[in-house]
Amino acid sequence: MPEGTTPVIGGESGDGAGRSAWSAPARALTGWLLLAALVVLLDRLSKLAVLEVLKSTQVVEYTGFFNLVLAFNRGAAFSFLADAGGWQRWFFSAVAVLAALVMLWLLQRHATERLFAFSLAMLLGGAIGNVIDRLVHGHVIDFLDFHFDFLAPLFTGGHFPAFNLADSAITLGAACLLLDEFIRVRRGR
Repeated sequence: MPEGTTPVIGGESGDGAGRSAWSAPARALTGWLLLAALVVLLDRLSKLAVLEVLKSTQVVEYTGFFNLVLAFNRGAAFSFLADAGGWQRWFFSAVAVLAALVMLWLLQRHATERLFAFSLAMLLGGAIGNVIDRLVHGHVIDFLDFHFDFLAPLFTGGHFPAFNLADSAITLGAACLLLDEFIRVRRGR
């Protein structure tokens, strides 16, 4: 490296004349990873607070359509495979870890694509939040309970299955991923 130049993260070198030490993709990647970490932190803190305040069968009614509950989900979404006998804990944990690795790889490659990277950061944070539950507790801690009369034909008493902040981040990430793909397809026409 020539004297007087400094390395720039991202593979470039520069003379330091007003340039950042980080490339734009590296800065973007760092931001998305921090967002994913924030999702994990908020998810963990909310679950710890709920574990501290609520008992297993307790329901705290806030509105005519929203309660706080303490529910333990040993399965996947909508308690899929919840009664499978225990192997699902390790299976879903392994799937989440593999998915997180793929999302990290995709984030590194597409960090400057805002909507796509936002989607991945939400999915990553949510996946890590729930896998922590599986590894630490053997189940995912759910506590948000929304209920509406129009859901009664689908769910007992109209109660949508309880969920948590990690689930919300996963849902938002999936919705934004679909939106990103829709926008990409529309631009291609």
